[in-house]
Amino acid sequence: MELVTKKRLHLVAGRNNRPLAEEVAQRLDVSLGPISVSEFANGELHCKYGDSIRGSDVFIFQGHSSTPELSINDALMEHLIMVDAARRASAKRITVVAPLYGYSRQDRKAEGREPITAKLIADLFKVAGAKRLVSVDLHSGQIQGFFDGPVDHLTAMPVLVQWMQDNLGDTDLVVASPDAGRVKVSERYANQLHANIAMVHKRRVRGLKNTVEAKDVVGDVAGKVCVLIDDMIDTGGTLVAAAELLAERGASKVYAAATHGVFSGPAIERIENSVLEKVVITNTVYQPPQNRIAKIEVLSAAGIIADAIDAVFEDTSVSEIFHGENQH
Repeated sequence: MELVTKKRLHLVAGRNNRPLAEEVAQRLDVSLGPISVSEFANGELHCKYGDSIRGSDVFIFQGHSSTPELSINDALMEHLIMVDAARRASAKRITVVAPLYGYSRQDRKAEGREPITAKLIADLFKVAGAKRLVSVDLHSGQIQGFFDGPVDHLTAMPVLVQWMQDNLGDTDLVVASPDAGRVKVSERYANQLHANIAMVHKRRVRGLKNTVEAKDVVGDVAGKVCVLIDDMIDTGGTLVAAAELLAERGASKVYAAATHGVFSGPAIERIENSVLEKVVITNTVYQPPQNRIAKIEVLSAAGIIADAIDAVFEDTSVSEIFHGENQH
């Protein structure tokens, strides 16, 4: 007997950053699959798929960030439980779609007696039943090797570069790295924009989290429009300190572009009161209304995520979508 199987794409989403999941579904011309996520009285999570997913290519979308409704730990646990439920419901292949990969900043031991949480999260998803991982602008490329399976590392660079070309294309532009670790990324942006590059040399205060001292600028920024490039903005301390230093060195205007706007603690207030003209981010992290101040512009990453999901489902190249620029 010969059986011709029909591939079925099934996209479901948790409760974190559901607006982005809905936009991705719309671009793929599919509906988000019905899934019931609830909590027991003691806070334990429960989920149940509303349709049969037996034999389906299941993509499970969830943001890894804190919101007023869910902590990052709740969001992660919910994601893992959805993966486990899909495995037990006989999904053919399970792909985790995490626009922002949680706990990614702890990707090595910077000091003794520390964890490597980026590896731990990868192991948890593998044990839960995930076969593949899709994420946008990982904190470091080495995280691709932490997951024992294919990892599609997307980049928001096309979206951010397009905004810069549309809004800053006629200026004398300098792409600035906020620290030495982001120089290679800044070089890629500079190549796309045919711009010069500068670097802010900074020093972290040993033993203190989220405490940074900006020290000096390497490169000529006098009279230039500068764009600081980073993967993530958390408390905004690094960004604001770097912007102030660029302004002190004569930059005419300072912008910032980042993929993930986490905006913890005093971040919004710092940006509001800073020398920054505009901070451009994508919607990989859900932004509540209070974060949408005039200085912050949110671009959509739905297109690049939808294209990647389509390529994975159709078994075509993901890197070709980005012309190889995501392989870093």
